Amino acid sequence: MSSTANTLDWIRVCTIDELPTVGAAQAQLDGRIVSIVRAEDGSVHCIDDECTHGKVSLSEGEVSGCTIECWLHGSRFDLRTGKPLCPPATVPVVVHHVKLDGDDVYVALSEEN
Repeated sequence: MSSTANTLDWIRVCTIDELPTVGAAQAQLDGRIVSIVRAEDGSVHCIDDECTHGKVSLSEGEVSGCTIECWLHGSRFDLRTGKPLCPPATVPVVVHHVKLDGDDVYVALSEEN
């Protein structure tokens, strides 16, 4: 783990078993609504829950590979970078740090808004 990762404020969110096998769950952390997402490869990611185009919940979207698709207009975002992969979204979603400790999922919120 990097020295930066050691200085982050980690928040325990859930256990890995509380997440869908592949899919997303919404959580509120320090007043911020995020999506905790388990990708097809089993990796866990955390992004802001609001689509940057349609202003709707991404946790209700479909997960495929390491991406999530907004259910309203079909914008797809890379879970690792937040980068939009297709229109209509052009602005990335904020990505937060995730670590697993045993079965527990921890998130450190990014300072980006």
